[in-house]
Amino acid sequence: MKISTLSLAALLSLGAALPAQAWNTLSGDAPIVIGHRGASGYRPEHTLEAYSLAIAQGANFIEPDLVMTRDGELLARHEPLLGRVDLNADGSIKMVNGNPVLNRTDTSTNVWELSKYSDRLKVKTVDGVKMAGWFAEDFTAAEIRSDIRAQERLRDLRLGNNAHNNQYVIPTLQEVINLAKAKSVETGRTIGIYPETKHPSYFKAFTDANGLQRMEDKLVEVLHANYGNSRNAPVYIQSFEVHNLEYINGKTDIRIAQLLNGSGRPFDDARSYAELASVAGLDFIKGYADGIGSNTNLMIPLVGGKLGTPTQLIANAHQRGLEVHGWTFRAENVFLPNEFDSSADPASFGDMAGQIQAFVKLGLDGVFSDQPDLAVAAIAAIPEPQTYALMLTGLAGLGAWVRRRKQQSA
Repeated sequence: MKISTLSLAALLSLGAALPAQAWNTLSGDAPIVIGHRGASGYRPEHTLEAYSLAIAQGANFIEPDLVMTRDGELLARHEPLLGRVDLNADGSIKMVNGNPVLNRTDTSTNVWELSKYSDRLKVKTVDGVKMAGWFAEDFTAAEIRSDIRAQERLRDLRLGNNAHNNQYVIPTLQEVINLAKAKSVETGRTIGIYPETKHPSYFKAFTDANGLQRMEDKLVEVLHANYGNSRNAPVYIQSFEVHNLEYINGKTDIRIAQLLNGSGRPFDDARSYAELASVAGLDFIKGYADGIGSNTNLMIPLVGGKLGTPTQLIANAHQRGLEVHGWTFRAENVFLPNEFDSSADPASFGDMAGQIQAFVKLGLDGVFSDQPDLAVAAIAAIPEPQTYALMLTGLAGLGAWVRRRKQQSA
C-alpha cells in the first residue's frame, strides 16, 4: 500500500493541532545569548565596538560591568583597575628596571603607558585583597574619556585583538544603553542589557566617603529613565554580592540575577556560593531575585578536567521560578572542558558548541559567551523541541493510520 504525499501532509498536520513540547527552559523559550562584555573574544572587552559586534552576531543581551569614576559616573569596565601591576609578597609594587611590572591578564586600558598619570599608581585593598594599579575612582569621567583607551585584557592569549588596542573610548552606561536602543530599532529585535555592579561594598565605601550617590541608586535612576520601572524591561541587574541586590530589589521591579561563583563566598555574606546554590539558598534568593547567574561548575562539575555528573541546580532553581544563566562559555581550548579541546594549543578554538549543548539539555535559560556568534549557532543547531515533537506526533499518527489500513485490508 502506497501513501500519497497529500495524505502524509494531512497526517503530519494532525500533529500540529496537538500540544507541542517546548524548550525545557523556565519560560519554554529558546535560551538567550548574552554577549559577555560584548563580543570580547573578538574585540577588547567593554567597548561599544565589542557590544556592537555581539549584537551583529545575534546576542539577545549585552553585558556591561560597572565601575565608578571620581565624579560618580558609571563606566563599563571589568574591574575598578584600569591597569593593574603585580605585587611583591610583602604587598609592595613589583618593579623591574625602575618600572612597575604589568599584570598581563587584568589590564584593560593604556593608562599604564601614559606618563601624565604615573602619580595615580596606588595600592589599595579591594574586598579584602591588596591590589595595585590605576583605579577608576581616582579619575574623573572626562579624564578617562580624554585619552585613556581600551586594550585587550587577555593580551597574551587573544593576540589578534591587540590590533584594536588604544582605539576605543571607555563607554558610559548611558552610551551602552543608547547603543542597545539604536540597534533594537536597526535590527528589529529587542536588544537587552545585563549590567553588573562590580565590588558594590567597595564602591559604597567610596561614595559614602565622598558624598556621592550610591552606585545602586545611580544605576536604578539611569535604568528607570531609559526603560521605566518594569519587570518587562529588557534588563537584568546582577551582582556577586547579596545585600546590594536586596537593596536594589526594594528600589525597582527590574529583574535581578544573583551571581554564584564556583567557589568562595560573597564579600558581604557569610554563606558560601555552594550554600546559596543549595535548596535552602535558592529559597532565600527567590525572595529578592528573578534568577541566578551560575558558574558552569555548579551545574556540571569538572572531574579530571572533563564534564562530570550534572547537579540538580537548574531543576531546583526552576522549581522556585528562578531562571538560570550560565557563565562563561569561551571557545578557546584553555577554557573548555578537555573533551571539547581541538588541540593542545590553548588559543585555538575547540568545540564550544558541544559544551553549550550539554548545558542547554539540562534546561539552561541563557548563556554568557565571549563568542556570541558561536553560542547562537550552537543553540540553533539543537532541533527546536516543538518542531521535533510535532514530527514525532505526526509520525506516530502515520503509523497508527497505516496499521488501521492494513487491518481493514486483511
